[in-house]
Amino acid sequence: MRVHIQNGDSASPFDVTPAQWDAAAARSGRCGLGVTFADTRAGFADGLAEAELLVTAPGILARLLPLPPNRLGTIFLLAAGLDRLAPFDWLPTGVAIWNNRGAHGDKTGEYAIMAILMLATRLPNFIAAQSDQKWKPIHTPVVRGLRLTVIGTGDLGSSAARRARPFGIVATGVRRTDRAHPDFDRIVTVAHLDSVIRETDILLIACPLTDATRNLIDSRRLRLLAKDAGVINIGRGAVLDQSALCDRLDSGDLAGAILDVTDPEPPPLGHRLWSTPRLLLTPHVSADDPHAYNHLSLDILFDDLKRVEAGEPASNRVDLARGY
Repeated sequence: MRVHIQNGDSASPFDVTPAQWDAAAARSGRCGLGVTFADTRAGFADGLAEAELLVTAPGILARLLPLPPNRLGTIFLLAAGLDRLAPFDWLPTGVAIWNNRGAHGDKTGEYAIMAILMLATRLPNFIAAQSDQKWKPIHTPVVRGLRLTVIGTGDLGSSAARRARPFGIVATGVRRTDRAHPDFDRIVTVAHLDSVIRETDILLIACPLTDATRNLIDSRRLRLLAKDAGVINIGRGAVLDQSALCDRLDSGDLAGAILDVTDPEPPPLGHRLWSTPRLLLTPHVSADDPHAYNHLSLDILFDDLKRVEAGEPASNRVDLARGY
């Protein structure tokens, strides 16, 4: 099998290096695959002329579309969310897309529990008070019994719930089916989202962006949250009505919010997300560990290659109809 790895045209800690590829191949026992690397458009076209497998990131691929003539059978994307590549009408017939679902959980779980504890202790209030040079004590209880609602029970959401459990936080997962999940105290479907939001202390958005989830947490649903509730978004910015969130924070009707994703990214200069009270922004860093991300991703790829060679379906093949 011929493999082409396309990196971006500017240096990134997430560029896949020959050393990383060789190490992953050795771990899998699959040394000897023909592989090329490139970081330019010309190198992309040259690499795809012979490659059967393309390894790249969605943002890089989006800038290089449409695809030049190729022999591809599979595209492995170094991400779980593929919304920036939708709709998939650019994809040649018969070419499968795999993602790296499973590479984000450890890092995301740490970020999520950090954000939950920050909101539960009203840290955004203290940051604002310090900026204003004001001493404003707020006394908060322990988080045991706090009600966490997680929208999306995949790698991101389940990792967050798993990290919350030792603190005694009660986690409800929201997804398409009500099938039980070991990391959650209960699971409900989206049809029951409104009733769950009414009893939520912390709302954590951890789902991909699809036609079904765009603006899922809209102005109406935000108004269902209690005044002392908090919101965290580690999924995609467009799942949340950001303007409505800012309105509720401006009026003092929410305790706080922490957003790792926004729409657009980054917010333009002067955007109200930068200045809304009790709103903290981080620049889309919740899920990616620069020391482990590529190693985990490549192990997922080689595992699926083994599955396919054994006549089994790839575990990380994307359902294009669902978008993940």
